[in-house]
Amino acid sequence: MMDRSKLSMRWLEIFLLAARTGSIQKTAAESGLSASTVSQHLHSLQSSLGVALLDHSKRPMQLTSAGVIFARYVEDGIRLIRRGETELTTGNWAESRDLRFGMVDDFDSEVAPELAQFLATALPKCRFMHYTRPSHAILQLLVEQKLDAAVATRPLNDMPGLVEYRLLRDPFVLAVPSSSTFNAEEFLSGKSGLPFLRYSGAQIIGNLIEIHLRRLKVTLPNRFELESNHSLMGLVAEGSGWAISTPASYFRAKRFHDRVTLLPFPAKGFARNLSLFSTDVFPSGMAEVVASALRRLIARNFTEPVVSKVPWLAHEFMVLGGDEPGPAKTETED
Repeated sequence: MMDRSKLSMRWLEIFLLAARTGSIQKTAAESGLSASTVSQHLHSLQSSLGVALLDHSKRPMQLTSAGVIFARYVEDGIRLIRRGETELTTGNWAESRDLRFGMVDDFDSEVAPELAQFLATALPKCRFMHYTRPSHAILQLLVEQKLDAAVATRPLNDMPGLVEYRLLRDPFVLAVPSSSTFNAEEFLSGKSGLPFLRYSGAQIIGNLIEIHLRRLKVTLPNRFELESNHSLMGLVAEGSGWAISTPASYFRAKRFHDRVTLLPFPAKGFARNLSLFSTDVFPSGMAEVVASALRRLIARNFTEPVVSKVPWLAHEFMVLGGDEPGPAKTETED
């Protein structure tokens, strides 16, 4: 008969990691353990249970039928334990000890420093780990529970296990050289003679743009694809092309403001939403306080200065929030 008292929390965590990676070596790399230690943990767990949980003959390694059932219960159990630990350690702001926070690179310069100052004052005993990544990378770190909370663009697909606190509606616009005399429709139809500059297809912003163009049945040659927002805005400023971008992305590239003009997206407009996301074990009270601070900082550093410069964005580029948080859902707004 199995001795349940001998089940180790570490064994269970390693088992879930191995189930996700499908590899002893990848599990070792992610856990910081040696491959032999990972193998020993898995062997000990299976010996204690008296049943095989992993099929090592498959590549990648797969769960057995018993392993599939066990993993479901272990995942639920560990989530509850982590939620309890988190509430005990972070439920009292003054006693919080650790916070792993991610920030999309859109906000890294203007918002992140002030947010860090706010958190340092509010959480005097806390150790901070701050990460700056593109949205898709931040969301992946959250799913893997390597972050506690983070700011990112709302994903294209639902993200089970994440809670969303809306922050900013960032509408898509055309960014064109200030010297140009063409209107938005002429750029979209290819009459400007300037090439279309795309955001990388690996980024959520790039995918949102491509999906909307397909919806409108607009086809533009694919000659330039860039990951760097500053490089893209720099090319527009030089008159080397035009882009579909957002006010937040434009505002970040301040050195090019005098040579880049924003035009409303013609016909049916669309937007991306930036939100604070947290894991479902992160205390909702803390997340709401952080979201409220972020909204104030975004208004002061983004929406207010942009709208003062481009007044027609007043009812498009706006801080969101104050409503109830919810699960991370697919962006469906047009």
